[in-house]
Amino acid sequence: MRKIMAGIDIGSDTIKIIVAEILKNKTNILAVAENDSKGIKHGLIANKEAFVASLKEAIKKAEDIIGLRINKVLVTVPSFHVEFMLCEGLTTITNEDKVVRGNDIVRVMQSSIYNKVPDTYEIVEIIPTNFIINEEEITKNPLNCMANKLYVKTIVVMVPKENIKPILESFSQLNIEVIDLSLTSIGDYNALEREKMISQIGAIINIGENNTTVSIYNKGVLTNTSVIEIGGQNIDNDISFIYKVTKSDARNLKENFGLAHKRLAQASNTQFVTNKLGENIQVNQYELSEIIMSRLEEILNIAKKQINYLTKKEIHYIIVSGGVSEMADFSLTLESVFGKSAKLARLYEIGVRNNKYSVCLGIIKNYDRKLKLRGKEFSIFSSEELDELSGKHKKINISDNSVLGKLFGYFFDN
Repeated sequence: MRKIMAGIDIGSDTIKIIVAEILKNKTNILAVAENDSKGIKHGLIANKEAFVASLKEAIKKAEDIIGLRINKVLVTVPSFHVEFMLCEGLTTITNEDKVVRGNDIVRVMQSSIYNKVPDTYEIVEIIPTNFIINEEEITKNPLNCMANKLYVKTIVVMVPKENIKPILESFSQLNIEVIDLSLTSIGDYNALEREKMISQIGAIINIGENNTTVSIYNKGVLTNTSVIEIGGQNIDNDISFIYKVTKSDARNLKENFGLAHKRLAQASNTQFVTNKLGENIQVNQYELSEIIMSRLEEILNIAKKQINYLTKKEIHYIIVSGGVSEMADFSLTLESVFGKSAKLARLYEIGVRNNKYSVCLGIIKNYDRKLKLRGKEFSIFSSEELDELSGKHKKINISDNSVLGKLFGYFFDN
């Protein structure tokens, strides 16, 4: 079975979509699309009609690439007011051969949250930290192990229902089924994970256009996260104010002319732009880069303080991701704030080698990991549709009938 999934990262600035196939533990990108994110304010849906229109256009772009309708997706949800809860669960292995199956793993994880979730919150992730077989053997994956009893310790990640409801309603309006929800922090880690990180405590900073998310991970498990309402848009505002240019021109200067650090910027390198007063002004790269660098240092210093607030444990790694981190010479500014203790994120998958896609890519990898834990496979396309994707048949019409996935969608229901 070809395992093909579609991940959607709903950002304040853009909606990003990746369609990917997991083959032999490698992620092969089939389609990448994005669209301006309208109707979003401070990371939350403020205008559902505008958001649905933006979402529809973004999905259409991805569908045009693969030639099939996308009607099942993985989706990020806002990280505001995230709550974490430590839980425990226990189940008895009832099958005759006493071998742990996928449904046993699901059942023990469900038991860990039974009657523990507040009515105003929705679970977006149950992260197993350890499984214990017969009260003796500790394992990360008990699948196919012999056992009479299975015990689990979990970290339950919850967000307010009011943050999720508009998102689910928007996808339902487009007849698209949300099969799993995830946080940007979980996506980041799964996209950037390296072997040594599994045994370490670290932090990932994602700098987006409107918000900066700081997350703490303990041996690969998300333990705390915080959203700071500052990002690339603040740089645009600074440039717009100082040079009296439009936000659009300010962003263009930032992305196509300025540098994230002034060290390699040149005062002799200039560009003309018309300001709001109709004047043709000259902007030199050095002064522009000073403005950009100043705001970036502020963002990174705030994130640095936030790390110390979120954990008192020793940090072994700090990784900075997000679209803003792709600015030229960003690593120089990163070093000026953190020294050698932080590094710039890098994605190695062909087709998405830009940090703005880290979350979108990561939620696909995260869902595949959850499927492996319970010994299941999944694809957003049927076998007939996969034939169409392979070019065996003409394009077919796909039914729009869909039912919103329940708790964790296909993770629990299949």
